[in-house]
Amino acid sequence: MLDNNKTKDANILWVDDEIDLLKIHILFLEEKGYNVVTSNNGLEAIELVKLQNFDVIFLDENMPGMNGLEVLSKIKELNPNIPIVMVTKNEEEDIMDEAIGSKIADYLIKPVNPKQILLAIKKNTENKRLINEKTTSKYQNEFVKLGIQINETRTFEDWIEVYKKLVYWELELAKSQDNTMDEVLALQKYEANGSFAKFIKQNYLGWFKKSEEERPKFQTDLFKKNVFPLLDNGDKVMLIVIDNLRFDQWKTLQPIIREYLNLEKEEVMCSILPTATQYARNAMFSGLMPAQIEQMFPNLWSYDDEEGGKNEHEEELLATLFERYRRKVDFHFEKVFQNRQGQKILDNFKNISNNQLIVIVYNFVDMLSHARTEMQMIRELAQDEAAYRSLTLTWFEHSALLDLIKEISNQKFKVIITTDHGAVRIQEPIKVIGDRFTTTNLRYKQGKNLNYNPKEVFEITKPELAGLPSSNLSSTYIFTTNKDFFAYPNNYNHYVKYYKDTFQHGGISLEEMLIPILTFSTKKQ
Repeated sequence: MLDNNKTKDANILWVDDEIDLLKIHILFLEEKGYNVVTSNNGLEAIELVKLQNFDVIFLDENMPGMNGLEVLSKIKELNPNIPIVMVTKNEEEDIMDEAIGSKIADYLIKPVNPKQILLAIKKNTENKRLINEKTTSKYQNEFVKLGIQINETRTFEDWIEVYKKLVYWELELAKSQDNTMDEVLALQKYEANGSFAKFIKQNYLGWFKKSEEERPKFQTDLFKKNVFPLLDNGDKVMLIVIDNLRFDQWKTLQPIIREYLNLEKEEVMCSILPTATQYARNAMFSGLMPAQIEQMFPNLWSYDDEEGGKNEHEEELLATLFERYRRKVDFHFEKVFQNRQGQKILDNFKNISNNQLIVIVYNFVDMLSHARTEMQMIRELAQDEAAYRSLTLTWFEHSALLDLIKEISNQKFKVIITTDHGAVRIQEPIKVIGDRFTTTNLRYKQGKNLNYNPKEVFEITKPELAGLPSSNLSSTYIFTTNKDFFAYPNNYNHYVKYYKDTFQHGGISLEEMLIPILTFSTKKQ
């Protein structure tokens, strides 16, 4: 054993049955500031891994007793994250396939030279640090440019570009695990959301006076502009609506989805207000604004203050959409709230796939955001934005939805994945007073006796101008912006403490309103 009491840059374990012949390499590494522990057999190496932390392990492939592959397997059981560099005389394909399949970090062919060894160490111990430093430096350089871009935004398309860049840097900095710029990015995002709220206040009502070509794409346009053209082309289409999926969550899922589907188009549409399931998803499946649904199909619309589910008639609304456009489409519609429901779709997929259109609504992400509000354990698991994305990714990796995507990748389908709205992590309370008929949503309120500060909200006093229904003649809608949320004066402190830092939707923010529409072809196509 070599002395490992000195403070060194990295701890290295070198395992070789002829370790004495490698003394010159060991001395070279020590002179470079590395702490090297040696072993001449696999059993001892495994015991050392149990007792110490190593940054990288050099492992001889051909040793008597336990060979390198056997030792590799045992070490990976103890600590799957230790980078292991296999050192071998043998380049036979089956041996290297087995080593690579066991997730070695690298391999070297004997005889090795000092430069190869040093490069392998740096690649596996310093690569993360170098990436972290480079990512942080790049964002620092981009910070001023992005700030200027935020100030110069004039159109909805400008805001899409800004939001995409903010999401990009959020994901890059999270990957780098360097949190030195987290607060700076959070502040820049907060400022962007403030400017975006001003943009919405100035433009939202005006969009309803313009043609579809002159305003942003809403949920009401989804079937007409995205689904119908594919159906008209003779394609079979699967529409997957993941409730409450933000753009950053889509970007987190994208690497997995692209293994099975080819991304043809990535779009961002604007959610209508309120950015809540009742309004957004009913608008999506009907192709109508909520006020039009209420007027044309009053039996299919429920007001906020009415009891019962508010999205129970989506399949019926979709049928009215096809009827209105005089289209005969064989379609299958299903909502998934639990994994076993998703499994049921898989089991019955042969029959379901005979339809020209399959529509599936997955509610997990929305349920996750509500669970985070109500359950302490979920709050702790999703304590910040990165953890919230991570929980979404974990669900998806083990969901029946991923199994469905794998299944459909082997068939000729076009696949559209989208959502109804996003969610924002709320932080700042705003006082509001309303009667018992006022809606309970934290990000928007609708009622006739609302008391609030007009400067703190976006108010719509004539709901019909925004395509919104009125439960009475003096109905007003008010919306919070950025990270604000409504709180009642009664029991104010308890209310604020309970809801602060939870993920909510219904109001105005980049996260809630700028939502993805993804169009894919399957691998078979």
